[in-house]
Amino acid sequence: MGAAPDDPRAEAAARLKAARQAYELQARRFEEAKARLEATAEIIRRGRPRQEMLSLSAFSRLQARLETMPVVEQAKGILMAQERCGPDEAFDLLRRASQRANIKLHVLAAQIVDHWQQEEPETAPDNGRSPAARAHNRSPDGR
Repeated sequence: MGAAPDDPRAEAAARLKAARQAYELQARRFEEAKARLEATAEIIRRGRPRQEMLSLSAFSRLQARLETMPVVEQAKGILMAQERCGPDEAFDLLRRASQRANIKLHVLAAQIVDHWQQEEPETAPDNGRSPAARAHNRSPDGR
C-alpha cells in the first residue's frame, strides 16, 4: 500500500533523505578540503618546490576570492546604479580605481558599500559619487 500524496510521514521522510544527502555532500567536501590542507602542510614540512606549493594553494586563493565576492558584487551594483552602466563597466571602473588608489579591489569595494550604508545618496559628498568614481576621475597627481 503506497503513501498518500499529502501524507506528512512521506513528506518528512523525503525531507530527511534530502537533508542526509546534503549532509553527506558537505562531509565529502570537508574531507576533500582537509586532504588538500594536509597535503599542503606536508609539502611545507618537506620543503617542496615553491611551484608545487602554489599549485596546491590554488584552492586557498579561490576560497579567499569567494569570501570577498559578495562585497565586490554589492559595490558593482552601487556603481551600476550611480553611473548608469552595465556590470562589466562597473567592474572595470572599480578595478581601475583600485589600481589608481593602490588599494586592493575588495578593500575599495568595502569602502564603497560602507559609504553608502552610512550616507543617504541625496546628502553624500561629491554629489553622491562613490570612492571608486572619485578615484577614477582624479588626475594622476591626486587632484
